[in-house]
Amino acid sequence: MPDKPIDWLGSSLEDVRRFPDDARRLIGTQLRRIQQGLMSKDWKPMASVGHGVYEVRIRSGGEYRLIYIAKFPAAVYVLHAFEKRRQATSPFDIAIAKARLAMAIRRHTGR
Repeated sequence: MPDKPIDWLGSSLEDVRRFPDDARRLIGTQLRRIQQGLMSKDWKPMASVGHGVYEVRIRSGGEYRLIYIAKFPAAVYVLHAFEKRRQATSPFDIAIAKARLAMAIRRHTGR
């Protein structure tokens, strides 16, 4: 089975490109696993964003996060990527991910 393509929503690709090299490399490795239908090595469900949404957790000189949904057959949708600076995910970051989840659903349903 071929890898699912990645659909970067909003500024998520540019946000990952701003991560330090090591964090970018680790994110890429975990995204490859997700494209192959596997879970990342360090993840948690993000029910506060939506059903089927997960967060990849990267620790590399800082805390970096990537929020995605992979349950649709067409693609892995990357909703948001950011450097985490507090223990809890900020309401701002959750709001961005929710808005982009709505975009992913529209792309999936064609509406």
